[in-house]
Amino acid sequence: MIRPWIEKLSRDRVVRRRLPAEAGGHALFVSPDAALKLWRRDLRQADPELFDLARELVQPGDTVWDVGANVGLFAFAAAFAAGASGRVLAVEVDDWLAGLLRRSAQTAPPAYAPVAVLAAAVADRSAIVELHIASRGRAGNHLADVSGSTQTGGHRETRPVVAVTLDGLLDAFPPPRLLKIDVEGAEALCLRGAGRLLAEIRPTLLCEVTAENTAAVGEILHRHAYTLYDAAQPGARRQPIDRPVWNTLARPEGAPS
Repeated sequence: MIRPWIEKLSRDRVVRRRLPAEAGGHALFVSPDAALKLWRRDLRQADPELFDLARELVQPGDTVWDVGANVGLFAFAAAFAAGASGRVLAVEVDDWLAGLLRRSAQTAPPAYAPVAVLAAAVADRSAIVELHIASRGRAGNHLADVSGSTQTGGHRETRPVVAVTLDGLLDAFPPPRLLKIDVEGAEALCLRGAGRLLAEIRPTLLCEVTAENTAAVGEILHRHAYTLYDAAQPGARRQPIDRPVWNTLARPEGAPS
């Protein structure tokens, strides 16, 4: 099959790809080693829903935390929507991908919000944990304590990484109006370390939720009086849902959908 050959060819390969015009057109440093779709020159085709949600959910001047930032498609789309008066924190556990994020941040035009990059895992406690680097693409990297995706093809290596909590990040970074989470099966761990953030700051959440985490994530968000929606539905058609779905939008009770 040709796919395994392309995946090996993509290892550690770095290319520049421009964000779509509605996200400012900045040329990011990306790698098809994260996902083969990043070979495409049109980044909008790589994840159109992500760009649409950034435009919908981020307002000028916002602070946004992107936990599991990967190569930064959402982080930099959010940075453009937030503008120069906003702030973005991109948290990425893979230090190699974090290096690409820093290069993209250093070359971003002044119309973008500053993007701070933190190479760390986010979990329910501050600790040293193990990270599996996925064989088929770094977008599937996951903590050894969780199952991760069935599409990883195994892992090429395991390395120790530093884990922090979302509540701990409040001591070092401005609090977010929007929190995006995509952590490959560690979303319940992530939210268990966010009690103060959810109770006091009450950001809007955009969270990828795997089937194994549906019950735990739903319990945490309902306990903190969040209303859940399917982010894949157009905004005008969104109705509250009882349980998290793959792409869950969660807003504090009383906020518009």
